[in-house]
Amino acid sequence: MAAIRQSGRNSRLNKKMAIWALFTLMVIIAVVMLYPFWYIIDNAFRSAGQFDRQAGHSLIGWKELFANLPVAAQLLNSTLVCAASIAIILIVSTTAGFAFAKLRYRGSGMVFLLVVSALMVPLQSIIFPEIVNLGNVHLTSSYAGAVLVYAALGTPFATFLMATYYRGISDELIEAAVIDGLGYERTFLQIAIPLSLPAIATVTVLQFIQIWDDLLVALFFLPTNQRTITAGLATLATGRTTSIPPLMAGSLISAIPAIVVYLIFQRHLVKGLTLGMGK
Repeated sequence: MAAIRQSGRNSRLNKKMAIWALFTLMVIIAVVMLYPFWYIIDNAFRSAGQFDRQAGHSLIGWKELFANLPVAAQLLNSTLVCAASIAIILIVSTTAGFAFAKLRYRGSGMVFLLVVSALMVPLQSIIFPEIVNLGNVHLTSSYAGAVLVYAALGTPFATFLMATYYRGISDELIEAAVIDGLGYERTFLQIAIPLSLPAIATVTVLQFIQIWDDLLVALFFLPTNQRTITAGLATLATGRTTSIPPLMAGSLISAIPAIVVYLIFQRHLVKGLTLGMGK
């Protein structure tokens, strides 16, 4: 009996040690991940002299930022580009994902493989062909060009995720709805779409963060007066100011929308990934 009790105590002790070790590791990771964000916040409220001394706080950096950068206009540009791109991505990926998952036709597997293979193509290898192609139709200096590029880049992954999710919906449910007279179109709109809201939320959040934070496409395809906040900060850093506090303030403004969207939809994001990929 004594040996059994001792074994139980050792087991509980090992579990506690494992929990504390995991907790310590998570704290270390959290510190490493959150310290840059704290660094941005701390130095955003300094002047150039205060930054050099690392002492004191003021709003001089913010005044300099708004004096050199049209922050409100660029935030609006980022919002418009994100909203239009995500709308196209959702329309294409939900319809294509449903078709790949529930409609059987010759060669559908090969077509789906070609769509998924686009995930392996790096942006840097297609950026100049895209410039040439969109330049031929005069779309290299407008919202439309950037939106089309973002939509093309985001659709393959979104289609893969939606198709994986739709495969988890019972075939019998879809067939019963079609037999009852809904047809595939109304079945898709009235049954498949409501059931796939977690996956749609997942696609929306991931694409919003990706597009909002992107720099390369915004620099190449948007003119100066239509640049996003990320592209605006990049040009600000290379030209109009070399002071760190205004750049930190701009980085903070740029980061907040993505963080807010993630926090709001975090539960849906996790649910969409686990349900969609696990089915």
